[in-house]
Amino acid sequence: MEHVPGPPPASQLLLGLARLGQAVRMEAWRNTGPHNLSPLQADIVTLLGDSARPLRQGEIVAALASTPPTISDAVKVLRRKELVDSTRDPGDARVLLVRLTPAGGTEADRLTVASEALSGAVAALPGEDFAAMLRGATTLMRELQDRRAIPVSRMCLTCRFFVPEAHPDDRERPHHCNFVDAPFGDAELRVTCPDHETA
Repeated sequence: MEHVPGPPPASQLLLGLARLGQAVRMEAWRNTGPHNLSPLQADIVTLLGDSARPLRQGEIVAALASTPPTISDAVKVLRRKELVDSTRDPGDARVLLVRLTPAGGTEADRLTVASEALSGAVAALPGEDFAAMLRGATTLMRELQDRRAIPVSRMCLTCRFFVPEAHPDDRERPHHCNFVDAPFGDAELRVTCPDHETA
């Protein structure tokens, strides 16, 4: 095959992913909302909104691949903005438990609404391309998690309820979720799920 100029295909993919990440970050900076949240503060609010319980500050550090001082500073700012409050863990007084206030819950709901630019771009993908991208994204995430390059996400591929290719005769919905006892396809893979239990 004749040599194609420019970076090799793997580098092209990584450049494409970087550009997509850039678009998401730019939207996060535009979406500061009424509380003028930084992207990190928004990530903390979203993480707490997805959690069924208060989180230790250390759990937030691990989930967001940050550092204790950075998260501590961001939580202090969120407390001043009255979006989170924190209490000492009854089992260990050295540990802070962080949770959303009612105003924080409202902000978490606002943050789950994707921007028109991003949601419009995703909606323009044909169904097969969307499913392939979601499958590819979750596979890459799993590989990076296994290599300890990113924090573990609460996604299908790491969940004990996920049974891949359980229905090989069903091309549209080959996988099975034992939590809801239903088949599903690549286009329905979860990157984060409140019912996730690590396999």
